[in-house]
Amino acid sequence: MQARGHDSHHLQAVAAAFHAPDTIESITPLGSGNVNDTYLVRAGGLPTVLQRINTQVFRQPQLVMQNLITLGTHVRARLHQPLPALEGRRWELPEVITTRHGNAPLYACSQGGFWRTISFIAEARSVDVIEGPEQAHELGFGLGMFHLLISDLPTEQLADTLEGFHITPLYLEHYRQALVRSELERCERTDHCIAFIRNREAFASVLENARARGELKLRPIHGDPKINNVMLDGTSGQAVGLVDLDTVKPGLIHYDIGDCLRSCCNRAGEDSTDLAAVNFDAGLAAEILEGYFSVANSFLSDADITYIVDAARLISFELGLRFFSDYLAGSTYFKASYPEHNLNRALVQFRLTESIEAQEAELRALVQRLRQQAVVA
Repeated sequence: MQARGHDSHHLQAVAAAFHAPDTIESITPLGSGNVNDTYLVRAGGLPTVLQRINTQVFRQPQLVMQNLITLGTHVRARLHQPLPALEGRRWELPEVITTRHGNAPLYACSQGGFWRTISFIAEARSVDVIEGPEQAHELGFGLGMFHLLISDLPTEQLADTLEGFHITPLYLEHYRQALVRSELERCERTDHCIAFIRNREAFASVLENARARGELKLRPIHGDPKINNVMLDGTSGQAVGLVDLDTVKPGLIHYDIGDCLRSCCNRAGEDSTDLAAVNFDAGLAAEILEGYFSVANSFLSDADITYIVDAARLISFELGLRFFSDYLAGSTYFKASYPEHNLNRALVQFRLTESIEAQEAELRALVQRLRQQAVVA
């Protein structure tokens, strides 16, 4: 059971904070997240998810858990109301499982880590690369359903657990500081990244400027709805829920839409080392947006629609900026499997940004057409 720096005895002790020790059958690594350490725990025949919250990222884990509880209470109430889009389908939200002693949502271990346990969405799977158009439609539906369920959750009920998250101008400033401090030797690939960023600095404020003008407004968001955070039913392939909810907070829904499109429409995946294979697939984008609009159209404004393509381009650029900044800083934020992992990840995102830019006119026309179809339907 040893994995990711936590030995089996320590994991057993942590899991026992949530489950009776004699019921724990196995603890195995789960998923491919870049931030938290995640394990699947089988106890008493039931699977649950055990996670160590990365407090270098989430400095106030208590607020993270407070948001999860607030979110769960709200969504469960909404699910008890008639929702035509969910007729004949299931939808689940991971629920917080408290400690055996103290009924607390967090457990502070002997090594200083903060751990939590949540329910596991059974008979479902996630994917890292889209396998077909029907799946793309479901991924869009999944994000749209999540947004619909939380669209009436007042933002003041959610803590901002990651101040500055997805505020691209702030990441641009962090990058400049990392570039000044970095002792890494420059090469052709790093010079390409530096030039790429310099040529797009003015674009970094596109969403924040729209918000400042009152065109876009804060709403509850998922914060990280990349492709493998949407769970798909193992039999039907239908979207059944979103996971990795630590980033739920007030924000612009464009952060979510942009991240969903960015991660889903690159068939090569964000860890590809073949830049020539990286491309923004407009066909997949059409399926995703059709699925999204089928549930979310009711609360989207015309201004929301206007900035969807900008969001896809910006979040691709932003993630590349973050990967490159982390590479310059020694890969202290995103987990890296080899020394240049985050540099390669940055190059993939920048290549994806270029692909979106090359198709901008076509993508804007596509968004407008799909919106009109959803209005008519």
